[in-house]
Amino acid sequence: MRSLSKHLPGCLRTFCFALIAFPAVANAEVRWSDTELAILSSLRLSQLPPMPVDPSNTQENNPHAIALGKRLFFDPRLSRNGQVACATCHDPAKQFQDGRPRAVALGMTERRTMPLAGAGYSPWLFWDGRKDSLWSHALAPLEDALEHGGNRTRYAHLLKANYAEEYRAVFGALPDLAGMPQDAGPLGSELEKKAWDAMPAPAKQSVSRVFANLGKAIAAYVKTLRHSESRLDRFVDALLRRDRKAGEHLNDSEQAGLQIFIGKGQCVSCHNGPLFTDHFFHGTRVPPRDAASPDPGRSEGALMVQQDEFNCLGPFSDAKSAQCLELRHMSIYEPALRRAFKTPSLRGVAERAPYMHAGQFASLREVVRHYIAAPESVPVTTLRGHGHGSGSALLPVALSEAETNQLIDFLGTLSAPVVEVVPAQNPRR
Repeated sequence: MRSLSKHLPGCLRTFCFALIAFPAVANAEVRWSDTELAILSSLRLSQLPPMPVDPSNTQENNPHAIALGKRLFFDPRLSRNGQVACATCHDPAKQFQDGRPRAVALGMTERRTMPLAGAGYSPWLFWDGRKDSLWSHALAPLEDALEHGGNRTRYAHLLKANYAEEYRAVFGALPDLAGMPQDAGPLGSELEKKAWDAMPAPAKQSVSRVFANLGKAIAAYVKTLRHSESRLDRFVDALLRRDRKAGEHLNDSEQAGLQIFIGKGQCVSCHNGPLFTDHFFHGTRVPPRDAASPDPGRSEGALMVQQDEFNCLGPFSDAKSAQCLELRHMSIYEPALRRAFKTPSLRGVAERAPYMHAGQFASLREVVRHYIAAPESVPVTTLRGHGHGSGSALLPVALSEAETNQLIDFLGTLSAPVVEVVPAQNPRR
């Protein structure tokens, strides 16, 4: 897998941008120091580097793969009851998430649906990072009994019957499925697992390859989903140009909230960079959905991704071992990873209630109040791409009610449509 450390600065590196000199700018009641302007500059969407290449999916920029993936993303036939598509939980009208505390497909899952825009920048997927690529990420719900509830041979037969030519244009001809059971897979019902076990090893390998390619096509489409410019981006651009009309983009309350966000609120410590996320894992003592059996978070996810047959080092990856650095060097036994969850992007956050990994907080006000209280001053756990965790104190934030309102007002300036950006590159075969 690709390393993002040189592209996506962590908490400390974000503040190193403050060494860049910018002239101080005044706007109404809010004044901006050189240090603040440097941090603001690093948050602009224009500072986002090119999308990293995923060596485990050589078809990700193939326009035929993108077109196939888009059709598959919206196809409800990719489910046991023919009514659940990827878009069921990742609704384009809702920033490719569903607005529910926990996702609901065939059943109710344990966690909140994460949005997909910009997901190709992250080395780890899901709240616990149990997947290390977009294509492997796409496969998990397809076999999950609470989500799509399908199985590998069913998906192979569906592709053969409905997408054979589109599949061939990207991955080559589908294998001969004659004689293979309609429903068989290693994670299905007892009958499906029994049918899978009875299949010869070469047949299971070829069907699993088709299944992996299904995920790679969907991932190619998902990787085109990007954030568009928000009012915050236009404000910072104008501010750095010393444009006297910068205040037309953010009012005084929103500017004051931005100042809190990058200053006393400490929000930028984890929500940094153009996507407002460090892509790391943090434990912030959000109340568990089930107090008797709290979600283990990254501590379990790290083990799962290491053991996943569809990871970067697995037999269905297109990458060479040397290209899977994050997976090869990740930490899995650090006690501090327990109940740590991935930092979500804050772009579009005002339209994505409820919040946290299981929708524990109904509003942004509840989120802010949680961090103001900083329950038990717990340590914040960070797992970097190369696996080294670091801790820092999660300290109470002293914000007045007025400042809380200003911070919430600012978060509304990060709203903007999610768009598809198709790469202008030749297919890779």
